[in-house]
Formats: sequence, structure tokens, C-alpha cells
Amino acid sequence: MKMLDKRTAGDLTKLLIFIVVTTLATGILVVTIGNITFGGSKEYKAEFVDATGVVKGDDIRIAGVKVGVVKNVEIVDRTRAMVTFTVQDETPLSKATHAAIRYRNLVGQRYISLDNQIGDTATLGEGDTIPVSQTSPALDLTVLFNGFKPLFQALSPEDINKLSYEIVQVFQGEGGTLEGLLAHTASVTGTLADRDQLIGSLVDNLNEVLDHIGDRDDQLSELITTFRTFVAGLKGDRQAILGSLDQISQLSVQTADLVSGIRDPFVEDVKQLNALAGNLDRGKGELDRALQVLPIKLNKVGRTAAYGSWFNFYLCEFHAKVRLTAGQSIPVDYKTGSSRCDLG
Repeated sequence: MKMLDKRTAGDLTKLLIFIVVTTLATGILVVTIGNITFGGSKEYKAEFVDATGVVKGDDIRIAGVKVGVVKNVEIVDRTRAMVTFTVQDETPLSKATHAAIRYRNLVGQRYISLDNQIGDTATLGEGDTIPVSQTSPALDLTVLFNGFKPLFQALSPEDINKLSYEIVQVFQGEGGTLEGLLAHTASVTGTLADRDQLIGSLVDNLNEVLDHIGDRDDQLSELITTFRTFVAGLKGDRQAILGSLDQISQLSVQTADLVSGIRDPFVEDVKQLNALAGNLDRGKGELDRALQVLPIKLNKVGRTAAYGSWFNFYLCEFHAKVRLTAGQSIPVDYKTGSSRCDLG
């Protein structure tokens, strides 16, 4: 039992040592990465004409090193922005200190860069304000990149990212140099030069299209005028068109009722028509002979009615039987001898 207790106590000691070491290492890592200091700090203010994008917690940097954080951003005089920030005690500011809002990255995050310029070297008191004349707002990327939009349309996303980063760095006065910007611009123009033939072909085709359009200027103007008149007519007749659509809808409903009413008789007619077709198929020989003889018969009938809108009938022969009262019958055969009978 005592051996078990000693073993448990040893494991517990190792666990506690591991937890302490891990906690210390994690704390050191957090302090190093977050540039966290445990010294005192002083609070200052800076007035900007535009502090768009600056929020509480953004960095305050000198020469790229974090020395403080933004505490608050508020509006003053309805036209200016007052930024309250803190810096470390060992980082005194002078009355010549210049504050500028910089882009931390292309996502839009900001930080405030402090720079001690030539001028009054008197120390800035805690709580004092850097005047608006010694502050600079962030670069307006929207206006800047809109000017480069025609160029960006011919670039790949990777080239755009590189060039954009160089432009921001150069115009903010840090990091990249004008030489680097020109190098990337030369790369871009080289890419455009490689596509010179394609661009030239595109321009030629566009000129040809514009020439054809120019040759048909009158027809195009007439088409536009006619189309505008057509649209105006549709607008004027929209009530009539909508009314006709309502009538068409009602007609469709009534037609549907009509079809549903005659459905059963129609199906029966189709069945009888099928039977009729079968009968005609079985007697197609007789029907064929009748159709062949029909013209001859119609010709004779036509000659009979050739003298007017009536028919002349002639009695050529007469055959009958006369039945007597005694049950006997006497046959009667009579021929008229008319000359018309010889025409048949």
C-alpha cells in the first residue's frame, strides 16, 4: 500500500511539473507573439479628418514595432474623428510627433503609425492631443484602384495581388520602394506585350464592326425609332392586352369543360371509325371496282341531265305478272321501241 502511494505521489508530481512548464511556455509564446508588455502606459489623443476603418484594439506602432493600442474612436465637431490611444511609458512622444493611419493588409485592417519629425522636441504631456495638422488619414484604396482598373482587367489574380501590395506600400511611404513598383509594372507591361497580337486582332475586329455599324447608321436609327414606337404602342395598349389575356384564360376554361363533356362520345366515335376502316379494308376489292365504274356511270347520268336542271326518264321495257282471281297469273312483257333506249 505504501509503495502504491509513493508511485501515485511521483506521477502527481510529474503531472504538476508538466502543467507548470506548459503554462509558462504558453504564456511566453502569447507575450512574444502579441507583443504584450506589462509596464505602465500613457494615454494620448490624435485628431483625424478621416479615421475610417480604425477600431478599438488596433495597433499603435513606431517604426513597425507595436508600442500601444487604440482605446476609443469618437466624432468631434461633426467633421473630425478623435482617436484615443495608449503607448508604453518608455516611449515618450514629442509635440512634433506625426500620426498616420496605415493599412495593415489588403483586407482593410488599419494601424496608426507614429513618427517623431523635425520640430518642437518638447515632450507631449499625458492626455494631450496631436492636432489635425500633424495627422494623415488612410490612403483611399477605392479611388487609387479605380484608376488602375483598366490595367487590372488584363492581369491574373496573382499579378494583381503583387502589384496592389507594392502600390499600397509605396504610397504609404513604407516597405516597398519605387524601384520595386516599377519592376512589377515592367512585368505587367511585358505580359501585355506578349498579348500584343491578340490585342491588335481585337482592335481590328472592333474597327470592322464599328465600320459596319457606321455604314448602317440610318437603318440602325430607324430600327431604334421603330422599336421605341413599338414599345410605346404596347404601353398604350397594355389594358387591352391584359383584358385579352383574361378572355383567353376564360376561353381556355370553357374549352376544357367542352372537351370533358364530349370525351365519352368522342371515344365511341373513334372506336366506330376503327370498325368502319376495318369494313372498308375487307371490301376494298368491291370498293376499288366501284370507284373505277363510277366515272362511267356519272358520265351517263351527266348526259341524261344535259338538257336542263331535270332528268328525262324513258320506258324501254315493261315486265309484270297479272294475278287472276283463280290464283293464276299472266305474264306481261312489253317493249316501247323508243329510240332513246338505244343510247344506253
